[in-house]
Amino acid sequence: MTPRLTVVGAGPGDVDLITLKAIKAIKSADVILYDALVNEELLQYASRKAEKIFVGKRRGCYSYQQNQINELIVERALRCGHVVRLKGGDPFIFGRGAEELEYAKDYAIEVAVVPGISSSAAVPAYHGIALTKRNASESFWVITGTTKSHKMSSDIALAAKSTATVVILMGMAKLLEIVKTFKKQGKGKTAVAVIQNGTRANEKVGIGTINTIEAVVKAKALSNPAIIIIGDVVNQRVDLSDIYAKADLAIQSSNGEIA
Repeated sequence: MTPRLTVVGAGPGDVDLITLKAIKAIKSADVILYDALVNEELLQYASRKAEKIFVGKRRGCYSYQQNQINELIVERALRCGHVVRLKGGDPFIFGRGAEELEYAKDYAIEVAVVPGISSSAAVPAYHGIALTKRNASESFWVITGTTKSHKMSSDIALAAKSTATVVILMGMAKLLEIVKTFKKQGKGKTAVAVIQNGTRANEKVGIGTINTIEAVVKAKALSNPAIIIIGDVVNQRVDLSDIYAKADLAIQSSNGEIA
């Protein structure tokens, strides 16, 4: 038995948006530590003998603090063998994946990482929002809305001065501050999309501008987990709804479910 840790990206939410390498890692795990943003349907790929431990955060309540998760990884790896740390999106984008790998390495535990599809790119794409688009946006920022000290990231003020598309994760609690920051730059008419539970069946979407987005969020009862996308590309999104409907119909037909 070799103590191992594999930090795995589970993708943005849709169970089909996970890599083959990630599924192989889940299948080979002796222990799986998974977060709140992970779609629990993915646990069906695990061995029946694998221990599954929820270590995520829901509604501000932590089942484990980060130092406890680090210690749990080491303890289970040394005692059980292969630990898979399953994280939503990509583990190296606001996922603390690097911290956990470094901690495990200090105990001579073999480590590996399986990148995941980040919600910062996948969720906008699901709604036809291209983060970069000719004549609209030449770059994009991905920023955490709330820092470790529970303040709005100062990078948002810098991003508001640019012409780039701005993607804000974990920012719903700071929406009022974000709106004020963009208004200071004269961007009240800039388009905004707020997407909750992106790529999942219970997904909710609100589209507005910096001037109107707070009212839209209230009217649609949008809350975390959600992604905020700010920029002209929101207005230039491609309507994919009919395409997805036809794709689902084609899949069902090929499975013999629809004549």
